[in-house]
Amino acid sequence: MNGLLIIDKPSGMTSHDVVARLRRAMGEKSIGHLGTLDPMATGVLPLLLGKFTRLAQFYGTHEKTYTGTIRFGFSTDTYDAEGAPTSVPVKASFTLEELREVAARFAGEIDQLPPPISAKKIGGKPAYKIARSGETPQLKPARIHVGEFVIESCNGELAAFLMRISSGGYVRSVAHELGLVLGTGAHLATLRRIASGPFPIDQAIPLDEAESLAQENRLQERMPHPRTILPELPSVTADGQTLARLRNGMQINLPDFTQAPLVKIFEGQRELVAIGKRIAGTLFQPTIVLL
Repeated sequence: MNGLLIIDKPSGMTSHDVVARLRRAMGEKSIGHLGTLDPMATGVLPLLLGKFTRLAQFYGTHEKTYTGTIRFGFSTDTYDAEGAPTSVPVKASFTLEELREVAARFAGEIDQLPPPISAKKIGGKPAYKIARSGETPQLKPARIHVGEFVIESCNGELAAFLMRISSGGYVRSVAHELGLVLGTGAHLATLRRIASGPFPIDQAIPLDEAESLAQENRLQERMPHPRTILPELPSVTADGQTLARLRNGMQINLPDFTQAPLVKIFEGQRELVAIGKRIAGTLFQPTIVLL
């Protein structure tokens, strides 16, 4: 089965666990996720199925939106609630206004140090594997963008927030650094991804529901229409002669006048067959062929 599936990931599972369960339910080996979610986190986990896994290269830089809570009073080695405490507990004694004032410093372009226990690669090896071997990962700050960081409420040691952050950014690093600035220590208590690029939470379906639909051969009913995938790319329908040239990887002419550098090429209304790169005018070279 080729397509895009948006799962509402449950807490306590890795993104790979979700993929493994769907592989079993669907009998489909080619499934890949777009953007890892930590085991503690819930929410939007987009998956590409079948030949559509080849489209993953076009999804690398999408901004993500999260809601969650930050607990003040102590930090942890993972920067979230699943880690071991790394500071002596202290009482949080700041107002909501003071918290919002400090949080505002993290909006915009910032240099962020990834968590020491994360999937960030160092010399090809994930930081968490280095940390768990007893060594200290030599992480380097990365330039990221926090589009929005709103503290919605604060009840004692727990604050609720909404955040939009660029690909490669870590929400738990923001929580940790916020605690350092306030002098209380802090860690991420809960996290829910409510959007990943163009995929909102209201399009996501629970994992157990997806498994049931797969067993009933009805999963395609809950997948977005293929023409809505990669919405920034125009859609063009190819005729039979053009499809034959596509199969041979030949350059083709398409009725597209948008000047967009890439287009989605369809056979009929639903079958995405290729991604084409504009050479000049209406002349395209297929870059990915799904036929």
